[in-house]
Amino acid sequence: MRPDPKPLREPLLTRGFVLLSVSHFLHSLSFFLFLHLPGFLAGIGASELDIGVLSGLASLAAILGRPPLGRIMDVRGRRPIIWAGGVLGVVASASYLLVHSLGPLVYVVRVAHGVSEAMLFASLFAFVADIVPASRRIEGIGLFGVSGLLPMAIAGALGDAILTHASYTSLFLTSTSASAVALVLSLPLSEPRREAGEPPRGLIAAVVDRKLAPLWIGGLFFAMALAAYFSFLKTFILANPIADLGDFFMTYAAAACFWRVFFGSLPERAGPKGILVAALGCLFVGLSMLAFADSRVDVVIAGLLCGTGHGYAFPILLGFVVTRARPTERGGALAIYTALFDGGTLIGGPLLGAIIEAAGYRTMFLTAAGLVLAGVAVLTAGDRFAHEETAPSSTPT
Repeated sequence: MRPDPKPLREPLLTRGFVLLSVSHFLHSLSFFLFLHLPGFLAGIGASELDIGVLSGLASLAAILGRPPLGRIMDVRGRRPIIWAGGVLGVVASASYLLVHSLGPLVYVVRVAHGVSEAMLFASLFAFVADIVPASRRIEGIGLFGVSGLLPMAIAGALGDAILTHASYTSLFLTSTSASAVALVLSLPLSEPRREAGEPPRGLIAAVVDRKLAPLWIGGLFFAMALAAYFSFLKTFILANPIADLGDFFMTYAAAACFWRVFFGSLPERAGPKGILVAALGCLFVGLSMLAFADSRVDVVIAGLLCGTGHGYAFPILLGFVVTRARPTERGGALAIYTALFDGGTLIGGPLLGAIIEAAGYRTMFLTAAGLVLAGVAVLTAGDRFAHEETAPSSTPT
């Protein structure tokens, strides 16, 4: 008697998934070219604190836009937000061409850019969460995220090359072009079918949900730690020319993509919670290495470690959010989750910028590493408490 064949795994690479991934790639390339923005801002007279405030301003605008975005996605669908965010992204990227001083215009442009990022980040991940098979959710979200990580590697090196041979004008034009093509590619997307369920309760209910609250707090600490290099690695390298920005972000993205592409199913096979703790441990070590980096090799190794941490932590946390949220509230829950990363920049940007001015980059990177440890503690203790309070009705993860 022949054994029953193993059931076929549900496919990930559908037409919608591929089209969404290419659009995401180009939108992300447009955004990640602005890793070089601190250098431009410093050139027009901004201090480290000013740079942190401008980063935080974009995040504040994104956070304030999240409640209506989540509601619209749950009621009207994901596609209108993708389209509107794409249009605003093109306009915002082009508007940097008009900025020549540290005046009101740069603040307006940062607000518009922040809202665009919020719309695209939330809607693209909500869309992909709807179309990937539930049995491969973390793997699918992680693989989709590769289309956002590859541009990180490309944008660091591409931006270095543009600024070496041209100027920030060329950088902004490249960003605008990428955003425009991404918008065009998103137009054929068909609205995904969403699961039925109880009527949505509103964003506040998701914020205070005991099953989700540990994810919000721990995720915020994670996001604040990321602000250390997303907001300040450029100025760190300008002050300490031991490497190029691309050295860090190319290895960072390569590491994250490697784990997601070749070992993306590991969290669902070995258990996502253990992999999450290990990933955050890698991020802690990577940030600590940046604090003491004095060579290109140190920066590259730090990039590998931080990329490994991000590569697993982001999709695992997002997968937990999707699993624990009500199906009819998934858009709102993902709006909150993506808002954590704006909140991390909003809080972490000015905080870490002030630490740099008061105590230097080493103290700043060590503070960011401490935030990662705080996140691990909250996720571990808070998640256990939430399950005890909600058992036996809590959704297994």
